[in-house]
Amino acid sequence: MTSKILYHLHSGWHVDQAIVTEHEKLVVIRFGNDNSREAMLMDDLLLSVSEKVSNFVTIYLVDIEEVPDFNEMYELTDPMCLMFFYQNKHMMCDFGTGNNNKLNFLIDDKQELIDIFEVIFRGARKNKGLVVSPYDYSDQRVD
Repeated sequence: MTSKILYHLHSGWHVDQAIVTEHEKLVVIRFGNDNSREAMLMDDLLLSVSEKVSNFVTIYLVDIEEVPDFNEMYELTDPMCLMFFYQNKHMMCDFGTGNNNKLNFLIDDKQELIDIFEVIFRGARKNKGLVVSPYDYSDQRVD
């Protein structure tokens, strides 16, 4: 399982610390059910891009069953979603889906994911709280 290689956060305190203590990089947290198909596929993709984005992105995994602390606050009901933080600030991205708080659908292209990370990071460095995705995902199913 790929998710064993990426760094897991096992408590709400660890999630908070990951978000609060990183001052230079974009923090990407994959929230979800570790055993769900969607989370495993996203974990594989995250692992495959992790080295290429390591200069400006730090990636963590959180199993929402093990760490339910943020489920209500961030409306974490999907089997998998990515959330983005920069300097202790939640970064939002308009993917065209109507949900700007998180990416809650699968992406299967490495370069697409890298491009999304770059756009969010550049926007965050310019103090923008909301950026527009370089790709339109308006055809994605949103619950």
